[in-house]
Amino acid sequence: MLLYVDILSERNDEMFSDAFPVKRRTDILPLRSKIVDDIVYEVDCQLITVKSGADVDIGLYASIMPFVGICVSSAYVNTGANPSAEDADEALEDGATQVNNVVHSFRLQSTSFDKKSYLTYLKASFSLLEKLPEDRREAFEKGAQAYAKKIVANFKDYEFYTGENMDAEGMVGLLNYREDGVTPYFTFWKDGLKEVKL
Repeated sequence: MLLYVDILSERNDEMFSDAFPVKRRTDILPLRSKIVDDIVYEVDCQLITVKSGADVDIGLYASIMPFVGICVSSAYVNTGANPSAEDADEALEDGATQVNNVVHSFRLQSTSFDKKSYLTYLKASFSLLEKLPEDRREAFEKGAQAYAKKIVANFKDYEFYTGENMDAEGMVGLLNYREDGVTPYFTFWKDGLKEVKL
């Protein structure tokens, strides 16, 4: 399994792993990694129900979740089909909450930006990546500028998340929804991450 760690901050927060499937727009089956335009990773995620003090029912991910930071003795996680409205209300009455599985697993922290402050953050982050190998630097600059324009054009659609340590200079993940309006996914800058094999 691969863990993706923030290299922009000194604390190297864990941002996601390849345990979370990512779908290519042209593929039917989930994949374990996807690089878009050779510049960002897109990571599909979903809402899960978490209840303190119960057992874990994580279905497909049962064999991998201990490696990605979910404490199996203190949370109930049900990743089954979406409950009906009555079931959802009942679950909340029992103290359960719905959380994003990537946010929950890697303890990502919500933050906010306006367009101006996000562009300032990007400029500062991109300057830290000047340490890229010479053969990668030109492709990064070209691809990053083009992808940043896509983000700015749809800025109101994004939610922003930092790593667990909330390092202002670290990686900021962007949460958005696929064309169906239901499936959440994160976008992470490829060159701001390091792969760690577990």
